[in-house]
Amino acid sequence: MTGISRRFGDRRVLDDVSFEVRPGRMTGFLGANGAGKTTTMRIILGVLAAHGGSVLWNGSPVTQSLRQRFGYMPEERGLYPKMKVGEQVAWLGQLHGLDRATARRNTERLLDQLELGERANDKLEDLSLGNQQRVQVAAALVHDPVLLILDEPFSGLDPVAVDTVLGVLRERAAEGVPVLFSSHQLAIVEQLCDDLVIISGGTIAAQGDREELRSRYGGSRYELVVDDDAGWLRDLPGVRILDLDGPRAVFELDGAGTGDQDVLRAALGRGAVRSFTPVLPSLDEIFKEVI
Repeated sequence: MTGISRRFGDRRVLDDVSFEVRPGRMTGFLGANGAGKTTTMRIILGVLAAHGGSVLWNGSPVTQSLRQRFGYMPEERGLYPKMKVGEQVAWLGQLHGLDRATARRNTERLLDQLELGERANDKLEDLSLGNQQRVQVAAALVHDPVLLILDEPFSGLDPVAVDTVLGVLRERAAEGVPVLFSSHQLAIVEQLCDDLVIISGGTIAAQGDREELRSRYGGSRYELVVDDDAGWLRDLPGVRILDLDGPRAVFELDGAGTGDQDVLRAALGRGAVRSFTPVLPSLDEIFKEVI
């Protein structure tokens, strides 16, 4: 998507939003509440109209027939509580254009993958909230979508269920499907995503490959492990110690004085150096810095 803008009345909620979700890549879409994530997803899906910009698929405008092949899991769950799980997922597959036999076959496979095969004949309302969430994932995947968009897919899932859903999503990405998902659970995003898009106040604050972003926002933070106490680092100009535990120290360089090679030479001059490595920030640290 490129140059997307959207207003609600006089309030501009998206301003020149542009990013790419690449085939076979898991793209984490992050932002605080009200940053514009759900509005962006709804514009991609055609639920909302953009007031400027374009949503493109392989360089061409997205059509309604193509959108029918997208998979979407909304944050507000919308399945029918009194309908049987298997019947409901298969019916949704047929609404997306599958024939009845294919819809049933896909449903059976997905429910087995999501460890819900034995609950196919249960009503949705009889399942726990976590299992209802897994059914919602199946509903988004049943028609073999060419693009998958998931809004808070891990909400309410226990760690075992998270691992189950992660496995299914990774399998789809490995098949070449672009996956865009939002989540406030940054540890899961860090574990799952290949690329990151961070939105703040309706504009893109940062985007790119996960490891490239970690390097970009890593600054000059290092970990040093020596044989003796590393407290002597305090005496070096431009060094700020963040964590010190005997022979291990994590520190930052301010860029105006001592460099990383100066620290390494000083350490070697005092004895053996067991390790000296850059410390890359966590996704949580990058998110807080960008926002």
